[in-house]
Amino acid sequence: MKTIVHPAAERGIADHGWLKARHSFSFSSYYHPEKMQFGALRVLNDDTIAPGMGFGKHSHDNMEIITIPLSGGVKHGDSMGNEGIIKPGEVQIMSAGTGVIHSEHNASSSETLNLFQIWIMPELRNIAPRYDQKQFEVSDRLNKFQTLVSPEKSGSTLWINQQAWLSLGKFDKASSVNYNLHIPNNGVYVMVVSGELEVAGQLLGERDAIGVSDVSVIKLKFLKETEVLMIEIPMI
Repeated sequence: MKTIVHPAAERGIADHGWLKARHSFSFSSYYHPEKMQFGALRVLNDDTIAPGMGFGKHSHDNMEIITIPLSGGVKHGDSMGNEGIIKPGEVQIMSAGTGVIHSEHNASSSETLNLFQIWIMPELRNIAPRYDQKQFEVSDRLNKFQTLVSPEKSGSTLWINQQAWLSLGKFDKASSVNYNLHIPNNGVYVMVVSGELEVAGQLLGERDAIGVSDVSVIKLKFLKETEVLMIEIPMI
């Protein structure tokens, strides 16, 4: 088993007034030579956005971009004609492919928005851009993992152009669970959304993370009521 711990307090910091961001990996003006990516996981930003503010129109290509609102709503618009608001319980994915222009704003004029934005490098490059969002029943992740994103076009999850799986789980204090990797050579980036857990001999608190690879099963023990995000990706 190989592990790399990313304490929450050691994440990159960006404060633009309207945007307060924490970067798990090198991003924009934050650079750390040992935090460029974890396998195919390139970006995990923990963004807090002021009411009415956001990112104007900008372009992406050849990246799988996933947005998970934690509180507040995300107002989305893009060059494919998609418009809408993504709220907690929903997940958004955009395969930028050959290129797409989009904007993301806080949909509220009075409430703060907090979200995770995740970038995963694609399996196939230069595919046609695509967009999707899906509502998930939060009760379906109580004391188990609920798969949000996968390479399986089943309709029960959002499809991603990569051999990657994203799952959320909410677990009771003093419970434990095994996460079985879908592909043995993949790795898993474990992010504690809230609470406290033990994994691979490490104690992790809120927003702490650990990358685990060279293993087929990961055991997690929850010391408090805990919400955890699991990002399984190829170790490219």
